Amino acid sequence: MATIAPPAIARILLCFFVLARVCASTGSQPSVDDGQNFFDVVEYGAVGDGRTDDTKAFKKAWTDACKSSVSMPIMHVPHNKTCLLQPLVLRGPCNSQNLTIQIDGTLVASGDPSAWKCDKKDCRHWIMISDVDGLSGLVIDKCNEVRLSELTFKDSPQMHIAIEGSTRVTAANLTITSPGHSPNTDGIHIQRSQHVLVRDCYIGTGDDCISIGQGSAHLDISGISCGPGHGVSIGSLGKHGSRETVEDVHVRDVHFVGTSNGVRIKTWQGGKGYARDIVFERITVTNSSHPIIIDQFYCDHEHCKNQTSAVQISNVTYSQVNGTSHAKAAVELACSETHPCRDILMKDITLNLTVKGKETTSHCSNVRGRRNSNIFPNISCLEEDEDL
Repeated sequence: MATIAPPAIARILLCFFVLARVCASTGSQPSVDDGQNFFDVVEYGAVGDGRTDDTKAFKKAWTDACKSSVSMPIMHVPHNKTCLLQPLVLRGPCNSQNLTIQIDGTLVASGDPSAWKCDKKDCRHWIMISDVDGLSGLVIDKCNEVRLSELTFKDSPQMHIAIEGSTRVTAANLTITSPGHSPNTDGIHIQRSQHVLVRDCYIGTGDDCISIGQGSAHLDISGISCGPGHGVSIGSLGKHGSRETVEDVHVRDVHFVGTSNGVRIKTWQGGKGYARDIVFERITVTNSSHPIIIDQFYCDHEHCKNQTSAVQISNVTYSQVNGTSHAKAAVELACSETHPCRDILMKDITLNLTVKGKETTSHCSNVRGRRNSNIFPNISCLEEDEDL
Protein backbone atom coordinates (compact mmCIF):
# COMPACT_ATOMS: atom_id res chain seq x y z
CA MET A 1 0.00 0.00 0.00
CA ALA A 2 1.45 3.36 -1.01
CA THR A 3 1.43 5.93 1.75
CA ILE A 4 2.12 9.61 2.22
CA ALA A 5 2.31 10.59 5.86
CA PRO A 6 3.71 14.00 6.77
CA PRO A 7 5.16 14.23 10.26
CA ALA A 8 3.57 17.56 11.00
CA ILE A 9 2.13 20.15 8.66
CA ALA A 10 3.03 19.99 5.00
CA ARG A 11 2.71 23.30 3.26
CA ILE A 12 3.13 23.67 -0.44
CA LEU A 13 3.07 27.26 -1.54
CA LEU A 14 2.22 28.69 -4.95
CA CYS A 15 0.64 25.47 -6.00
CA PHE A 16 -0.82 22.42 -4.44
CA PHE A 17 0.23 19.06 -3.20
CA VAL A 18 -1.75 15.89 -3.36
CA LEU A 19 -4.04 13.87 -1.35
CA ALA A 20 -6.58 14.67 1.05
CA ARG A 21 -9.18 12.43 2.11
CA VAL A 22 -12.32 12.06 0.42
CA CYS A 23 -15.11 9.70 0.78
CA ALA A 24 -18.26 9.19 -1.17
CA SER A 25 -20.68 9.81 1.62
CA THR A 26 -24.12 11.34 1.50
CA GLY A 27 -23.08 14.25 3.68
CA SER A 28 -23.84 17.76 2.53
CA GLN A 29 -21.34 19.44 0.24
CA PRO A 30 -20.11 22.87 1.23
CA SER A 31 -21.14 25.71 -1.01
CA VAL A 32 -18.50 27.67 -2.85
CA ASP A 33 -18.13 31.09 -1.25
CA ASP A 34 -15.79 33.69 -2.71
CA GLY A 35 -14.75 34.55 0.84
CA GLN A 36 -13.98 30.99 1.94
CA ASN A 37 -10.27 30.23 2.33
CA PHE A 38 -10.31 26.85 4.15
CA PHE A 39 -11.35 23.71 2.25
CA ASP A 40 -11.47 20.72 4.60
CA VAL A 41 -11.83 17.46 2.67
CA VAL A 42 -14.02 15.98 5.41
CA GLU A 43 -16.62 18.62 4.65
CA TYR A 44 -16.63 17.33 1.08
CA GLY A 45 -17.45 13.81 2.21
CA ALA A 46 -14.08 12.30 3.01
CA VAL A 47 -14.26 9.36 5.42
CA GLY A 48 -10.57 8.78 5.99
CA ASP A 49 -10.76 5.22 7.29
CA GLY A 50 -8.20 3.86 4.81
CA ARG A 51 -10.81 1.59 3.20
CA THR A 52 -13.42 3.93 1.72
CA ASP A 53 -12.59 5.45 -1.66
CA ASP A 54 -12.14 9.17 -1.00
CA THR A 55 -11.12 10.14 -4.53
CA LYS A 56 -14.35 11.92 -5.51
CA ALA A 57 -14.43 14.06 -2.38
CA PHE A 58 -10.77 14.92 -2.79
CA LYS A 59 -11.38 16.12 -6.34
CA LYS A 60 -14.30 18.30 -5.22
CA ALA A 61 -12.26 19.94 -2.49
CA TRP A 62 -9.44 20.58 -4.93
CA THR A 63 -11.77 22.06 -7.55
CA ASP A 64 -13.23 24.57 -5.09
CA ALA A 65 -9.83 25.50 -3.65
CA CYS A 66 -8.38 25.96 -7.13
CA LYS A 67 -11.31 28.14 -8.26
CA SER A 68 -11.38 30.20 -5.07
CA SER A 69 -10.77 33.92 -5.50
CA VAL A 70 -9.27 34.44 -2.04
CA SER A 71 -5.56 35.25 -1.90
CA MET A 72 -4.43 32.20 0.11
CA PRO A 73 -6.85 29.24 -0.08
CA ILE A 74 -5.97 26.24 2.11
CA MET A 75 -6.98 22.68 1.30
CA HIS A 76 -6.80 20.60 4.48
CA VAL A 77 -6.42 16.89 5.24
CA PRO A 78 -7.19 16.41 8.96
CA HIS A 79 -5.06 14.62 11.50
CA ASN A 80 -5.84 10.92 12.17
CA LYS A 81 -7.45 10.48 8.75
CA THR A 82 -6.20 7.90 6.24
CA CYS A 83 -7.47 8.56 2.74
CA LEU A 84 -7.66 5.84 0.10
CA LEU A 85 -7.19 7.43 -3.33
CA GLN A 86 -7.44 6.09 -6.86
CA PRO A 87 -5.13 7.43 -9.61
CA LEU A 88 -6.11 11.02 -10.31
CA VAL A 89 -4.98 14.17 -12.07
CA LEU A 90 -5.26 17.58 -10.39
CA ARG A 91 -5.22 20.27 -13.04
CA GLY A 92 -4.75 24.01 -13.04
CA PRO A 93 -4.38 26.80 -13.64
CA CYS A 94 -5.74 28.04 -10.33
CA ASN A 95 -6.92 31.54 -9.46
CA SER A 96 -4.54 31.93 -6.53
CA GLN A 97 -0.75 31.86 -6.79
CA ASN A 98 -0.60 31.00 -3.07
CA LEU A 99 -2.67 27.86 -2.72
CA THR A 100 -1.59 25.68 0.21
CA ILE A 101 -2.45 22.05 0.81
CA GLN A 102 -1.97 21.26 4.48
CA ILE A 103 -1.69 17.51 5.04
CA ASP A 104 -1.94 16.38 8.63
CA GLY A 105 -3.26 12.90 7.77
CA THR A 106 -2.14 9.93 5.67
CA LEU A 107 -2.72 9.19 1.98
CA VAL A 108 -2.77 5.62 0.69
CA ALA A 109 -3.28 3.79 -2.60
CA SER A 110 -4.48 0.24 -3.02
CA GLY A 111 -1.64 -2.26 -2.94
CA ASP A 112 -3.39 -4.26 -5.67
CA PRO A 113 -2.94 -2.61 -9.11
CA SER A 114 -5.95 -4.52 -10.43
CA ALA A 115 -8.12 -2.54 -8.00
CA TRP A 116 -7.06 0.80 -9.49
CA LYS A 117 -9.96 2.53 -11.22
CA CYS A 118 -8.44 4.35 -14.15
CA ASP A 119 -8.10 4.39 -17.89
CA LYS A 120 -4.98 2.64 -19.10
CA LYS A 121 -3.47 5.97 -20.12
CA ASP A 122 -3.92 7.37 -16.61
CA CYS A 123 -2.47 4.45 -14.65
CA ARG A 124 1.19 5.37 -15.08
CA HIS A 125 1.05 7.68 -12.05
CA TRP A 126 -0.89 7.55 -8.82
CA ILE A 127 -1.34 11.29 -8.37
CA MET A 128 -0.41 13.86 -10.97
CA ILE A 129 -0.49 17.64 -10.59
CA SER A 130 -0.36 19.55 -13.85
CA ASP A 131 -0.37 23.12 -15.19
CA VAL A 132 -0.09 24.83 -11.82
CA ASP A 133 2.52 27.34 -10.70
CA GLY A 134 3.89 26.55 -7.26
CA LEU A 135 3.03 22.92 -6.63
CA SER A 136 4.15 19.74 -4.98
CA GLY A 137 2.98 16.25 -5.50
CA LEU A 138 3.90 12.79 -6.68
CA VAL A 139 4.25 14.24 -10.17
CA ILE A 140 5.19 17.90 -10.47
CA ASP A 141 4.53 18.62 -14.13
CA LYS A 142 5.08 21.96 -15.89
CA CYS A 143 5.09 23.96 -12.66
CA ASN A 144 7.14 26.88 -11.34
CA GLU A 145 8.10 28.15 -7.89
CA VAL A 146 7.40 24.92 -6.00
CA ARG A 147 8.32 23.94 -2.45
CA LEU A 148 7.77 20.42 -1.09
CA SER A 149 8.85 19.79 2.50
CA GLU A 150 8.36 17.76 5.68
CA LEU A 151 6.56 14.81 4.08
CA THR A 152 6.98 11.05 4.24
CA PHE A 153 6.47 8.88 1.13
CA LYS A 154 6.26 5.13 1.61
CA ASP A 155 5.96 2.15 -0.77
CA SER A 156 4.99 3.95 -3.98
CA PRO A 157 4.11 1.54 -6.84
CA GLN A 158 6.81 3.22 -8.98
CA MET A 159 8.63 6.55 -8.66
CA HIS A 160 7.83 8.29 -5.40
CA ILE A 161 8.31 11.84 -6.68
CA ALA A 162 8.77 12.94 -10.29
CA ILE A 163 9.73 16.51 -11.18
CA GLU A 164 9.10 17.04 -14.88
CA GLY A 165 9.25 20.14 -17.05
CA SER A 166 9.40 22.45 -14.04
CA THR A 167 11.51 25.38 -12.82
CA ARG A 168 12.62 26.55 -9.38
CA VAL A 169 11.57 23.52 -7.34
CA THR A 170 12.71 22.86 -3.76
CA ALA A 171 12.34 19.43 -2.12
CA ALA A 172 13.55 19.48 1.49
CA ASN A 173 13.31 17.38 4.65
CA LEU A 174 11.59 14.45 2.97
CA THR A 175 11.56 10.80 4.04
CA ILE A 176 11.11 8.33 1.18
CA THR A 177 11.14 4.57 1.78
CA SER A 178 10.34 1.33 -0.01
CA PRO A 179 11.83 -2.19 0.17
CA GLY A 180 15.27 -2.63 -1.33
CA HIS A 181 13.93 -5.32 -3.67
CA SER A 182 11.09 -3.20 -5.11
CA PRO A 183 11.75 -2.38 -8.81
CA ASN A 184 11.52 1.08 -10.40
CA THR A 185 10.83 2.85 -7.11
CA ASP A 186 13.13 5.83 -7.60
CA GLY A 187 12.98 8.23 -4.69
CA ILE A 188 13.12 11.50 -6.63
CA HIS A 189 13.30 11.61 -10.43
CA ILE A 190 14.15 14.89 -12.18
CA GLN A 191 13.87 15.50 -15.92
CA ARG A 192 13.41 18.48 -18.25
CA SER A 193 13.66 20.70 -15.17
CA GLN A 194 15.94 23.54 -14.14
CA HIS A 195 16.94 25.20 -10.87
CA VAL A 196 15.95 22.28 -8.63
CA LEU A 197 17.15 22.14 -5.02
CA VAL A 198 17.00 18.83 -3.10
CA ARG A 199 18.33 18.90 0.46
CA ASP A 200 18.23 17.13 3.82
CA CYS A 201 16.32 14.02 2.74
CA TYR A 202 16.40 10.39 3.85
CA ILE A 203 15.81 8.07 0.89
CA GLY A 204 15.85 4.28 0.88
CA THR A 205 14.30 2.49 -2.13
CA GLY A 206 14.66 -0.37 -4.59
CA ASP A 207 16.04 1.88 -7.34
CA ASP A 208 17.90 5.18 -7.61
CA CYS A 209 17.60 7.37 -4.54
CA ILE A 210 17.78 10.31 -6.94
CA SER A 211 17.77 9.97 -10.72
CA ILE A 212 18.53 12.81 -13.10
CA GLY A 213 17.28 12.57 -16.66
CA GLN A 214 17.19 14.40 -19.97
CA GLY A 215 16.96 18.18 -20.03
CA SER A 216 17.97 18.74 -16.41
CA ALA A 217 20.19 21.72 -15.54
CA HIS A 218 21.22 23.81 -12.55
CA LEU A 219 20.56 21.18 -9.87
CA ASP A 220 21.81 21.44 -6.27
CA ILE A 221 21.56 18.22 -4.23
CA SER A 222 22.90 18.10 -0.65
CA GLY A 223 22.48 16.50 2.74
CA ILE A 224 21.11 13.20 1.44
CA SER A 225 21.16 9.86 3.27
CA CYS A 226 20.74 7.11 0.65
CA GLY A 227 20.28 3.40 1.25
CA PRO A 228 19.14 0.92 0.29
CA GLY A 229 19.02 1.81 -3.38
CA HIS A 230 21.03 2.37 -6.53
CA GLY A 231 22.64 5.63 -5.46
CA VAL A 232 22.48 9.00 -7.20
CA SER A 233 22.40 8.53 -10.97
CA ILE A 234 22.65 10.83 -13.95
CA GLY A 235 20.98 9.03 -16.84
CA SER A 236 20.50 6.85 -18.52
CA LEU A 237 20.98 9.23 -21.46
CA GLY A 238 20.90 8.67 -25.23
CA LYS A 239 18.64 5.63 -25.55
CA HIS A 240 17.58 4.78 -29.14
CA GLY A 241 20.10 7.26 -30.53
CA SER A 242 18.37 10.25 -28.98
CA ARG A 243 20.07 13.55 -28.21
CA GLU A 244 19.87 14.23 -24.48
CA THR A 245 21.62 16.71 -22.21
CA VAL A 246 22.34 17.26 -18.51
CA GLU A 247 24.49 20.09 -17.16
CA ASP A 248 25.42 22.07 -14.06
CA VAL A 249 24.72 19.46 -11.39
CA HIS A 250 26.20 19.81 -7.88
CA VAL A 251 25.90 16.81 -5.53
CA ARG A 252 27.47 17.21 -2.08
CA ASP A 253 27.29 15.92 1.49
CA VAL A 254 25.69 12.60 0.58
CA HIS A 255 26.03 9.40 2.65
CA PHE A 256 25.47 6.08 0.89
CA VAL A 257 24.85 2.99 3.04
CA GLY A 258 24.68 -0.47 1.48
CA THR A 259 23.77 0.82 -1.97
CA SER A 260 24.54 -0.96 -5.25
CA ASN A 261 26.11 2.24 -6.60
CA GLY A 262 27.30 5.53 -5.22
CA VAL A 263 27.54 8.41 -7.70
CA ARG A 264 26.88 7.20 -11.24
CA ILE A 265 26.70 8.56 -14.79
CA LYS A 266 25.21 6.16 -17.34
CA THR A 267 24.67 6.55 -21.09
CA TRP A 268 23.65 4.32 -23.98
CA GLN A 269 25.78 3.55 -27.00
CA GLY A 270 24.57 5.41 -30.08
CA GLY A 271 23.28 8.42 -28.18
CA LYS A 272 24.05 12.09 -28.73
CA GLY A 273 24.24 15.16 -26.53
CA TYR A 274 26.25 15.74 -23.38
CA ALA A 275 26.56 15.44 -19.60
CA ARG A 276 28.85 18.21 -18.39
CA ASP A 277 29.76 20.57 -15.56
CA ILE A 278 29.06 18.06 -12.78
CA VAL A 279 30.50 18.08 -9.25
CA PHE A 280 30.38 15.28 -6.67
CA GLU A 281 31.96 16.35 -3.38
CA ARG A 282 32.04 15.35 0.28
CA ILE A 283 30.61 11.92 -0.46
CA THR A 284 30.71 9.16 2.17
CA VAL A 285 30.07 5.50 1.35
CA THR A 286 29.58 2.64 3.79
CA ASN A 287 29.67 -0.90 2.38
CA SER A 288 28.38 0.22 -1.02
CA SER A 289 29.28 -1.40 -4.33
CA HIS A 290 30.67 0.76 -7.14
CA PRO A 291 31.07 4.05 -5.21
CA ILE A 292 32.21 5.90 -8.36
CA ILE A 293 31.03 4.77 -11.78
CA ILE A 294 30.81 6.15 -15.31
CA ASP A 295 29.23 3.67 -17.71
CA GLN A 296 28.95 4.69 -21.37
CA PHE A 297 27.87 1.18 -22.32
CA TYR A 298 24.69 1.05 -20.26
CA CYS A 299 22.21 -1.62 -21.34
CA ASP A 300 19.20 -2.81 -19.35
CA HIS A 301 18.73 -5.97 -21.43
CA GLU A 302 20.83 -8.51 -23.29
CA HIS A 303 22.29 -8.09 -26.76
CA CYS A 304 22.65 -4.31 -27.06
CA LYS A 305 24.52 -3.72 -30.32
CA ASN A 306 27.83 -1.87 -30.46
CA GLN A 307 27.58 1.70 -31.76
CA THR A 308 30.19 4.41 -32.18
CA SER A 309 28.16 7.51 -31.33
CA ALA A 310 27.97 8.46 -27.66
CA VAL A 311 26.81 11.14 -25.25
CA GLN A 312 29.84 13.34 -24.48
CA ILE A 313 30.79 13.37 -20.79
CA SER A 314 33.04 16.26 -19.73
CA ASN A 315 34.09 18.49 -16.85
CA VAL A 316 33.19 16.12 -14.01
CA THR A 317 34.81 16.62 -10.59
CA TYR A 318 35.01 14.09 -7.74
CA SER A 319 36.29 15.59 -4.49
CA GLN A 320 36.51 14.15 -0.95
CA VAL A 321 34.91 10.78 -1.67
CA ASN A 322 35.66 8.45 1.24
CA GLY A 323 34.48 5.22 2.82
CA THR A 324 34.22 1.50 2.20
CA SER A 325 33.35 -0.41 -0.95
CA HIS A 326 31.64 -3.79 -0.94
CA ALA A 327 33.00 -4.47 -4.44
CA LYS A 328 36.71 -4.79 -5.16
CA ALA A 329 36.51 -2.34 -8.09
CA ALA A 330 35.64 0.84 -6.20
CA VAL A 331 36.15 3.19 -9.17
CA GLU A 332 34.93 2.23 -12.65
CA LEU A 333 35.28 4.66 -15.54
CA ALA A 334 34.20 2.98 -18.79
CA CYS A 335 34.06 5.62 -21.51
CA SER A 336 33.57 5.56 -25.27
CA GLU A 337 36.58 5.10 -27.54
CA THR A 338 35.16 7.56 -30.09
CA HIS A 339 33.91 10.07 -27.50
CA PRO A 340 36.26 9.75 -24.49
CA CYS A 341 35.33 11.28 -21.16
CA ARG A 342 37.17 14.61 -20.91
CA ASP A 343 38.27 16.90 -18.09
CA ILE A 344 37.63 14.36 -15.34
CA LEU A 345 39.13 15.63 -12.07
CA MET A 346 39.65 13.56 -8.91
CA LYS A 347 41.06 14.78 -5.61
CA ASP A 348 41.17 13.49 -2.04
CA ILE A 349 39.58 10.09 -2.56
CA THR A 350 40.00 7.12 -0.21
CA LEU A 351 37.91 4.00 -0.81
CA ASN A 352 38.86 0.90 1.14
CA LEU A 353 37.42 -2.57 0.81
CA THR A 354 34.84 -3.54 3.41
CA VAL A 355 36.67 -6.85 3.89
CA LYS A 356 39.83 -6.24 5.90
CA GLY A 357 43.16 -7.37 4.52
CA LYS A 358 42.34 -6.73 0.86
CA GLU A 359 42.57 -3.62 -1.28
CA THR A 360 40.23 -1.95 -3.72
CA THR A 361 41.07 -1.49 -7.39
CA SER A 362 40.02 0.82 -10.21
CA HIS A 363 39.10 0.29 -13.84
CA CYS A 364 39.64 3.08 -16.33
CA SER A 365 39.30 3.27 -20.12
CA ASN A 366 39.16 6.17 -22.58
CA VAL A 367 39.34 8.87 -19.92
CA ARG A 368 41.19 12.19 -20.09
CA GLY A 369 41.74 14.11 -16.88
CA ARG A 370 43.79 14.87 -13.78
CA ARG A 371 44.10 13.80 -10.14
CA ASN A 372 46.03 14.82 -7.06
CA SER A 373 48.29 12.43 -5.13
CA ASN A 374 45.76 11.71 -2.38
CA ILE A 375 43.90 9.01 -4.30
CA PHE A 376 43.20 5.40 -3.30
CA PRO A 377 42.82 3.18 -5.18
CA ASN A 378 45.21 4.55 -7.77
CA ILE A 379 43.55 5.73 -11.00
CA SER A 380 46.35 5.34 -13.51
CA CYS A 381 44.60 6.82 -16.54
CA LEU A 382 44.45 10.27 -14.92
CA GLU A 383 47.49 12.53 -14.98
CA GLU A 384 48.80 13.50 -11.54
CA ASP A 385 48.60 17.22 -10.81
CA GLU A 386 49.74 18.51 -7.42
CA ASP A 387 48.07 21.86 -8.04
CA LEU A 388 44.62 20.31 -7.62
